[in-house]
Amino acid sequence: MSMFKSTIKSLTASSVLLTAAITASVSVSMIADSASAQTANQVNVAQLGQDPLAQQNTTAQNVTSVSQLSDVQPTDWAFTALQSLVERYGCIAGYPDRTFRGSRATTRYEFAAGLNACLDKMNELISSGLADKVSKEDLAALQKLQEEFAAELATLRGRVDSLEAKTAQLEAQQFSTTTKLNARAIMSLSGASDNNVTVSGRVRLNFDTSFTGKDRLRTRLEAGNITRFTDFKNSGVPYSTNMARLGYDTNTNNSFELTKLTYRFPVANFATAWVGTTGMSIDDIFLTGNPFFEDSDNGSVSRFGRYDPTIFRGPEGAGAGLVFNPSKEFTFTALYLADSRASEATGQGGLTNGAYSAGAQLAFTPSRDIIIAAEYLRTFEPGDRVNLSSSTGSTISSRPFGRNDTSANRYGVQLNWRVAKWLAIGGSVGFVNARQESASATQQANIGRTADLLTYNVNLAFPDLLGEGNLGGIIFGQQPRVTSASSGVATDSGTSYHLEGLFRLRLSKNISITPGVFVIFNPNHNNNNSSIVVGTVRTTFTF
Repeated sequence: MSMFKSTIKSLTASSVLLTAAITASVSVSMIADSASAQTANQVNVAQLGQDPLAQQNTTAQNVTSVSQLSDVQPTDWAFTALQSLVERYGCIAGYPDRTFRGSRATTRYEFAAGLNACLDKMNELISSGLADKVSKEDLAALQKLQEEFAAELATLRGRVDSLEAKTAQLEAQQFSTTTKLNARAIMSLSGASDNNVTVSGRVRLNFDTSFTGKDRLRTRLEAGNITRFTDFKNSGVPYSTNMARLGYDTNTNNSFELTKLTYRFPVANFATAWVGTTGMSIDDIFLTGNPFFEDSDNGSVSRFGRYDPTIFRGPEGAGAGLVFNPSKEFTFTALYLADSRASEATGQGGLTNGAYSAGAQLAFTPSRDIIIAAEYLRTFEPGDRVNLSSSTGSTISSRPFGRNDTSANRYGVQLNWRVAKWLAIGGSVGFVNARQESASATQQANIGRTADLLTYNVNLAFPDLLGEGNLGGIIFGQQPRVTSASSGVATDSGTSYHLEGLFRLRLSKNISITPGVFVIFNPNHNNNNSSIVVGTVRTTFTF
């Protein structure tokens, strides 16, 4: 320390002021370096959804005039030296609130950091041919200080080199600087006729990554134990139906599974492409036209009420799609998807040898309040996994030909019209013409038999009912029903009706609670079956 004092004594008055100014400024420089290191080390945390803006409060701000520092006055003893450092060399930084805090005590390492900053600025001026802007007295003062603080400068530069190496390694190893966590958690209290009241839940962790700002890679991990209401009784006789299933039921025995891996990216300025290997759904690519009830987290509480199951729940899982937007009003979409066995190399698996959906949609949106769309799908389902009505509708509609290979032509039309700010009217109609494609050796004559399925629904949505973000809803319809078939193929003798009411209450930006109830009249399209009542209280957390 005595050597430092003797060094200071040997400096001129002007150089002493320069030294004092550096001393007063070093704390800000050190905080700036510390903030940079902290930000670099927290990139992975930001990837998980934390707001990167939270780091701004610790970052030093460069100033171009001493007048920008609110706590520096012309009467301060170091004002002239600070003015020189700012205007001649630009090596002064202020706090984010534009204060300087020059009276703060400093350490030798902090002083060395300020000294290093001014040395770098002067070297830049000299290398740029502006040596005449650097005074000889200032250079002499800095040279003496550099000798005095050689050890601290060496240590500081070593730390900077280490930080740069770690930052480079982090940038090389990180997956993406734009991965965000988009997660939903559901807690459900539910009950149904002939079933116990249950409490269950589901969690979806969506990791959304963008490489260009316009694309999205979605990786989803999912776990849940949501109850499936499928078993009922009629006059004490058990029977099963899928008509009473909840719209968000998922059961993985509370073990996390990879349920979605899809990538969406723009093609030119008028098209968007989709590819995926797991969990790619038809409703990811096709426009559902049912914006108020399609979401399983906050929409309809029933599986049927979300959208037309014969169109938006065919074989799916892996494949590709392309969405064209030739104009503002029209959208044309084409897709080809295989089911979850697309990765199997033998049997009725793979991308083209197993279950698949291939089709197109034409959507017309003459205004932001009207959606009209028409769809066509060609599907094939192997006998061991035929499910024409996609786990809705009657038992007969799921497998009209039993466990035999089945192809189908599927047609759908949908409309949604927001009549007023507080009211929207929607609906859809789906028709399926199915054909039997295989049979046992003794029943080859059955190949070619056909069956027709029909489903429809109408709905009323009441956005912002009793408060912003709330939603009231009424849904009425007929779940998939076999209306006609070839000789020897069973048809549904009765007609079921689905009636649903719900009210979503938005408690906060991240929490909503939705009590809902739906009634199935004549379940399984059997007029002899007693009505089923399903009630639920769904609480959704978004984070």
